[in-house]
Amino acid sequence: MTLANILLVAKREMLEILKLKSFWLTLLILPAALALGPLLGSNLENHEPTRVSVVDRSGGDSGKALEARFQFDETQYLLRELSDYVQRFGLQKADPDAPWSAHDRWYTPADAAAFEASGGIDGALSKIEAVRPEGTPRFEIPQHEYTFLVPPSALLAAQGKAFEQTARTLFANDPEDKNPEIIVLIPNDFPADLGIKVFANDDVPRRFVAKLQEVLTIDLRTRLLAESGVTGARAALVQNITPTIAIDTPPPGGGASETLMVRSIVPLALAYILLMSLMLSGSWMLQGSVEERSNKLIESLLACISPEELMYGKLLGSMSVGLMMISVWAGCAGIAAFATHGAISDMIRPALEPISSPGIIAAIIFFFVAGYIGVSAIFVAIGSMVDSMNEAQGYMMPVLLLIMLPILFLLQAILAENDGVIVQVLTWVPLWTPFAVLARLGLGIETWELVGAGTLLAVAIAAELILVARLFRESLLATGQKPTFAKLLQRLRAPPKVEN
Repeated sequence: MTLANILLVAKREMLEILKLKSFWLTLLILPAALALGPLLGSNLENHEPTRVSVVDRSGGDSGKALEARFQFDETQYLLRELSDYVQRFGLQKADPDAPWSAHDRWYTPADAAAFEASGGIDGALSKIEAVRPEGTPRFEIPQHEYTFLVPPSALLAAQGKAFEQTARTLFANDPEDKNPEIIVLIPNDFPADLGIKVFANDDVPRRFVAKLQEVLTIDLRTRLLAESGVTGARAALVQNITPTIAIDTPPPGGGASETLMVRSIVPLALAYILLMSLMLSGSWMLQGSVEERSNKLIESLLACISPEELMYGKLLGSMSVGLMMISVWAGCAGIAAFATHGAISDMIRPALEPISSPGIIAAIIFFFVAGYIGVSAIFVAIGSMVDSMNEAQGYMMPVLLLIMLPILFLLQAILAENDGVIVQVLTWVPLWTPFAVLARLGLGIETWELVGAGTLLAVAIAAELILVARLFRESLLATGQKPTFAKLLQRLRAPPKVEN
């Protein structure tokens, strides 16, 4: 057995797979998703706020109160998002006394007023920009959910049933998207007449109706308090008094569950990518093996090289294609993480932390390559025994189920922060060891487990290659004969033949 022959077969195997259109389509799927995902997401997302008009026939200030309530809710949400951003990237020094520098609080109307008085979001971002380190993503300002418009004159003039007809006309004839999309009508006799009407060109969100009802309820209570002689500051106090609530939660990105999830992204992705790439490269290799047998190329190949050289060449070629495909994906993910800004890069960069040490990188390479060799050897054995893709599928399905089902349970256990019996068993069974170890890197795995599982896996692969080489040789020489289970065992026990 010579290395030159093995490399020659590996080169031929790679070129045959590279000719397949399915390979290039598969190779380009992830880069295309990383490139188009943010663009499509931003284009598909509706950034336009819903336009609202309030027609208050009662002469009160309900329209202004409703607008003020929505404005406060949006400011409160903005403060929470800004606080999370500041905590996540350690930017509190921009303004330690600002409301958005404190994470453990529920923002009140006083906080919102102080925020707006200090310059609002523009003032906060100018302070943050002065201390934001290079490479830290900029804060993305949330879009407004609603905007309040002055009611069109046609609405103000319409009475009775004509009001509804006018509203429907405004909804239907709006080519420039300038008319209101929700119209609230407060009747003349409010609060004696409690029949508030809402007209809309689509379904009205429940949260809008809830806030509308809350604002109008406060208005009703204020009027009832006034009738009872409670007016002015005392009435406002009764309506608006609220307790101060302090919320104690882990800081964003630093909580146990969130940290675990972030740390597990790349390890789980590695296990999943290993599984997917093995299925793809195994399918391509089987397709090539079946074509060689059906075209009677095996006899010609065996006249020039030994069965062992053919087997190791196929194994090396398939593994090289799979690793090349994974390297391209990893490179695209690295570009998305470090050369771009946005949600994808924000997720990938902290997720790389648990696999950044040299020891972990070496472990990833070992278990990835070992997993590829261990499972690809099974596909090589299947390819040596079948004469058609139908026969190959008959062998492949139980093998894939045997590999995939425990891995699905493994991934669920890791996501549930469970490293119990199932995870421990899969770590020490060589068929699933690479997937289990890669997936556990986010949770953390003891060094002795890493070394022990790796040693056992190396011994198992060495034994597997010996057995598969025997099966490969005997099966190639028995072309056209469908092996029974007893025959397979006999071929596995067959000693290797010494060439003269």
